[in-house]
Amino acid sequence: MESLIKFVQDEFVTKKDFPEFSAGDTITVFYEISEGSKTRTQFFRGVVLQRRGTGSSETFTIRKMSGTVGVERIFPVNLPALQKVEVNKRGKVRRARIFYFRELTGKKARIKEARRK
Repeated sequence: MESLIKFVQDEFVTKKDFPEFSAGDTITVFYEISEGSKTRTQFFRGVVLQRRGTGSSETFTIRKMSGTVGVERIFPVNLPALQKVEVNKRGKVRRARIFYFRELTGKKARIKEARRK
């Protein structure tokens, strides 16, 4: 059964071409919002907390600070409203899921920049 699901995902689900990013990276996600009959593009810039899942069910979680309140948003990779993803900064973290980042404030909430290619 799993092989059948994987076959359908590989063959029929269109894969979007986004740059490579992982936990700790600061990215900007541009997505489309429809308000009534109008559509507009909005962006969400924050730190990637995790990437989860594989294939068409893959998602990633982004966290940003809006004033003093932390805002998190989960984006499916194959969301039709996603237009593009830009990697602003590559972060150096030791874990794939950085949930400890939620409790950090001030200078402790900084992530060192990685020297990746």
